[in-house]
Amino acid sequence: MKLSQFRFKLPDELLALEPPHKVFKNEDGTVEKVYRRDECRMMVVHRKSQTIDMFEKDADGNDTDQFMTFRNIVNYFDEGDVIMLNDSKVFPARLFGTKEKTDAKIEVFLLRELNEELRLWDVLVEPARKIRIGNKLFFEDDGPMVAEVIDNTTSRGRTLRFLYDCPHDEFKRELFALGSAPLPRFIIDQREVTPDDMENFQTIYARHEGAVTAPASGLHFSRELMKRLEIRGVDFAYVTVHCGLGSFDSIEVEDLTKHKMSSEQMKVDAQACDIVNRARKEGHHICAVGVTTMRAAESAVGTDGMLKEYDGWTNKFIFPPYDFGLADRMVVNFYYSESTMLMSTAAFGGYDLIMEAYQKAVENGYKFGCFGDCMLILDD
Repeated sequence: MKLSQFRFKLPDELLALEPPHKVFKNEDGTVEKVYRRDECRMMVVHRKSQTIDMFEKDADGNDTDQFMTFRNIVNYFDEGDVIMLNDSKVFPARLFGTKEKTDAKIEVFLLRELNEELRLWDVLVEPARKIRIGNKLFFEDDGPMVAEVIDNTTSRGRTLRFLYDCPHDEFKRELFALGSAPLPRFIIDQREVTPDDMENFQTIYARHEGAVTAPASGLHFSRELMKRLEIRGVDFAYVTVHCGLGSFDSIEVEDLTKHKMSSEQMKVDAQACDIVNRARKEGHHICAVGVTTMRAAESAVGTDGMLKEYDGWTNKFIFPPYDFGLADRMVVNFYYSESTMLMSTAAFGGYDLIMEAYQKAVENGYKFGCFGDCMLILDD
């Protein structure tokens, strides 16, 4: 397929800058926000019957005037079904430092640690034109955190060596204390980063640190909702995919077969395989939450349709047409025009049906992006 087939007009006001929330005004005049991550809207797409549901049903099965929310997802799962989740944990990857001598303000976006002993990190810097090999960056006025640029990796990429002599755990703790939530650029260009963002930009089941952006489709799960699913008999299988920025890279070729995805580190352990494979053998549904989870599933599924243990990297790029080997359901957010996540969604749900769903989402004011609304795709 072609890049231009995934182009659509998205009004700026449909980009979600915060998770779903209620605003309360206190007696002293201050305003308080209460975030309710499971109250985003949920559209249900049926890929076999080619139908789209947006509204809750009444007792007779007719549409009401109430949009479905993510809490309604409980109604679509039964005992024995499995929901696959990405338990990667986001770290505070965005830092701001000053350049030695000029005091120019530099944004440093941490990507991954290259060498624990030498304190080497792969990073992105902005503005990149001001940062050359040999430059030093200071991250506190009088603090000890200093980094030296030792290599150029890409136009914006640099390798930094942090000059901080202490045990590694202490170094990581001090480094992350200087950072903030790595929200997408379209959010931080329109509002200030707040203390709530680090919690809001993290799934409630995050365990393994290493992501520089959230597995956003999982942000909708609340503890209460997961408990309701557990009571219903739904099992959860956790895989780990350390989400990088590759999904946000601009595609610069019209022919999608020529686009190369950046690699992401992933792991599928024996426990996840046991849970998924048992459900598959018993004929239950397997639901992948998010594109990263689906990429992991498709990277680790065997020719027999069973999930295999996997510890390595994946650069799998899923776009139409694609034959999926494991999950028969998927939860995804609404993504922006020409994004690889939209392409993967269309591969699973069917191009025409997903583009119709996107048109309905725009017409009905659904919110897009990591804090936006979501879609449940069913194989019925």
